[in-house]
Amino acid sequence: MTNAELTATAGSTRASASPSPRIPSPATPYQGDIARYWDGEARPVNLRLGDVDGLYHHHYGIGEIDTAALAAAGDGAGEKALISELHRLESAQAEYLLGHLGDIGREDTLLDAGCGRGGSMVMAHQRFGCKVEGVTLSAKQAEFANGRARELGLQDHVRARVCNMLATPFETGSAAASWNNESSMYVDLHDLFAEHSRVLEVGGRYVTITGCWNPRYGQPSKWVSQINAHFECNIHSRREYLRAMADNRLVPQTIIDLTPDTLPYWELRATSSLVTGIEDAFINSYKDGSFQYLLIAADRV
Repeated sequence: MTNAELTATAGSTRASASPSPRIPSPATPYQGDIARYWDGEARPVNLRLGDVDGLYHHHYGIGEIDTAALAAAGDGAGEKALISELHRLESAQAEYLLGHLGDIGREDTLLDAGCGRGGSMVMAHQRFGCKVEGVTLSAKQAEFANGRARELGLQDHVRARVCNMLATPFETGSAAASWNNESSMYVDLHDLFAEHSRVLEVGGRYVTITGCWNPRYGQPSKWVSQINAHFECNIHSRREYLRAMADNRLVPQTIIDLTPDTLPYWELRATSSLVTGIEDAFINSYKDGSFQYLLIAADRV
C-alpha cells in the first residue's frame, strides 16, 4: 500500500465506529492512571504527524535533518515541511527497530508491547507480510489502531487489544520476535522480560528502543525527573535493562547508543508549533549525559 493510500484512509479513523470490546480492569491503580492518561492523550504532535501519511506513532525520531527539504519549502509552507520532516524521522526510527528483529517470515507472529495507535504494527506487516499483535492499556488507542487496520484492509493481520503487557493472552513460544518501543518505562523490567521470554520462541528476538538514565551520571538528573513527571512514567537505568534481561534468558546481541541520532529530532521539534513543554528536558539531558537513547536487541535462549 502506498503512502497516498495510507493517507487517503486516515481521515476517517477518528470517527469510525466499531463494536466495543470487553475492557479488562487494570491490575493496579497505577495501570488505571496510565490507561486514563493515554485515553485522554490527543496531542497535535502525535496526530498531525500521523496525518502526513496515515502512520500514527508514539515514539521519537532518529536521523539527520533534511535541511534541503526544509529550505525548499515556500512561504507559508515551512511548518508543514517541518511536520513532515519530524514524521519522517519517527518512521525512520520504527524502520530501524524493525530492521533488528531478524529473519521474519510471512507465517510468523510479532508482538508489539505498548503499541499505541498502531503505526509500527502496520509498518511491520508491510515489511514482513506477517501477523502483528499489539497490546496497550488504552482502549482509545486500541480502537484507533484497529480502525486503521480495517481501513487498510489489514484487520486479519494487524490487531491491537487492551491488555496488560505483563500478562498477555498469547501462547508460550508463539512469537518469533517482540518489541517495546518507548513503552518499557511504565512497567517493572523483570516482570516485563519474564513475559517476553515466555511468549518468544527459543531463538526469538526481542528489541527495545528506550530512554534510560545513565548510571555514570550517578542518579537520575533533574531533567530525567521532569520527563518522568510529564509522562507519569518511571525511567529505568541502562544497568537495570541488562540485569533484568540476563535474569530472564534474554541475551543482548546488539546495544546501540542512539543519543546522537535523536538529538537533531528534538532540536527541530523545539522550533515547531507542536511543542509540548518537555523538549528542553530531553535536549539538556542528552547533552549533559544523564539520559541515553538506546536500542537493545536480545535473543531468547
